Amino acid sequence: MRLVGIGFSMRTFGLTGGIGMGKSTAGELLRRLGCGVIDTDTIARELTEPGQPALDEIRGIFGAGCFDQEGRLLRNVLAEQVFGSKPARRQLEAVLHPRIREVWRAQLPRWQSEGYSLVVVIIPLLFETKAEQDLERTICVACSESIQQHRLQQRGWTTREAARRVEAQLPIRKKMELANYVAWNDAGLEVLEAQLRRIIGGQS
Repeated sequence: MRLVGIGFSMRTFGLTGGIGMGKSTAGELLRRLGCGVIDTDTIARELTEPGQPALDEIRGIFGAGCFDQEGRLLRNVLAEQVFGSKPARRQLEAVLHPRIREVWRAQLPRWQSEGYSLVVVIIPLLFETKAEQDLERTICVACSESIQQHRLQQRGWTTREAARRVEAQLPIRKKMELANYVAWNDAGLEVLEAQLRRIIGGQS
């Protein structure tokens, strides 16, 4: 998948899916298959580290109670606020989403110069933020509701916490309808990898 040289065009895919349905797992498999992979959750964490401008904005909106004594963001405290209030969630998204998009869009030409022929950007709110307009194809990783609930319970989330996060996104059926490809992730890694191979196999 990684081609060194000139005279080819790098393809850009967006990868999304429901919470706990396997986006990160799919991203790791795609890395092993030779794709460049950018995870916007990782970018969001980096943008909210001490010293980052976004942190000052978050403090101004949500207050000092969302920070520890060393000035680090208490993510669980912030999550309680934003997933309990749609207006609060919109405020946080207004701070982070433009910055996140700026970071991953800046990475694309660097990876093209390094010879990648296909790059995948993992964006949980891909369709909600209309990021598909900046990408050529989209993949939705999905699974059954029972499997999703089991995986979220393994993370230690309560039913209430899981429900609030699920409700903050488009229904998975809608994401599946909007995506160019769907990778169904109820079975093991081999099955998921086989699907991803088929999806990207004709896209090099």
